[in-house]
This record gives sequence, structure tokens and C-alpha cells, in this order.
Amino acid sequence: MSPTADVREQILEANRQAAEALRTRFLQEKTLVVNLISSPGAGKTTLLEATLARLSGKLKTAVLVGDIATERDADRIRKLGLPAYQILTGGACHLDARQVQGALEKAGFGALDILFIENVGNLICPTSYDLGEDFKVVLLSLTEGDDKPFKYPAIFARARVALLTKVDLLGIVDFDVEAVERQIRT
Repeated sequence: MSPTADVREQILEANRQAAEALRTRFLQEKTLVVNLISSPGAGKTTLLEATLARLSGKLKTAVLVGDIATERDADRIRKLGLPAYQILTGGACHLDARQVQGALEKAGFGALDILFIENVGNLICPTSYDLGEDFKVVLLSLTEGDDKPFKYPAIFARARVALLTKVDLLGIVDFDVEAVERQIRT
């Protein structure tokens, strides 16, 4: 094994251990954890705003928001009067389980029914990193093109749910929904 591959394996193993510790914690606390993944601008924050508004007063929710810079997305959630904690990666293209552990300790959310993790906008890097979540949700916007499940099959294979966003543009942009659905299901 090359030194580079060995370092990568060590990083992924450390992440796996941290993710297992998180998973155990979430199971004990009976917290459902959803990891949202998409390209930048696909609509993760907009989906969260709509979802959280519907859940408000019914379930205790919070959001961890990953981004390279700024707290804009976390601020949007906070404007709804809901708890959100920003994880600034400083250039890293994904969140890892240790970042989630640290953020949870600092955020002090308390008992939750659902924790949403809005991962950094990227279809490649977040795929390999387990965050202790119950499942991944991948968002694909029509404006990205219908080739994304072909170009980035790993995230579409690992996600339990795939959501198509910006569907109001169907018929305006060239997008083959059936081809996307076939590719995701294979």
C-alpha cells in the first residue's frame, strides 16, 4: 500500500470510529439524524426552511450547517427561531464525524427528535464520510443537468433518498427525469 493510501485509510478509520460513537449517542438519545448533501445552490437550506417550518411546535429539531465560509445558511435557519450551529471548514469540502462531535458539544442543543446536518455543497467528498447519521439525502436541481447521477454515482447509491429540486423549470431546461430515475435505481 502506498503511503498516501495508508494515510487516507487512517483518516477514514478515525472518522468511522467517531461516527460509531455518534451513532451510539444518537440511538441512546432517540435522535433521528439526516445528512443533506448536494452541489452548492441545489436548495438544501431552502428545503430545510420549509421542512422546519412544518415541524415547528411538533418536534424538537436543530441544524448543523457545514460551509467553507460565512454563517449565511445558519442565519437563515436562526431567523425562523430555530437552533442552528455553523461549522466553518476553512476550505475542506466535507464535514467529518469529529467536526460533528465538536459542534454538538459547543451547540448545546439538548434532547432532539431530529438533527439535520447540512453538509458542505459537494457531490464527491461528503460521500465517503459517515457522520453517524441514520441516512443521507441527496438533492439534485434541474439546473445542474441530468448527468449528475452518471458522473457522481457513489452519492446517489449511498443516499436513501434523492430529491429533485427546482422542478418548476421542467419544460424550460433540458432535463430527462426518467433517465435520472433509472440511473439512480440501478
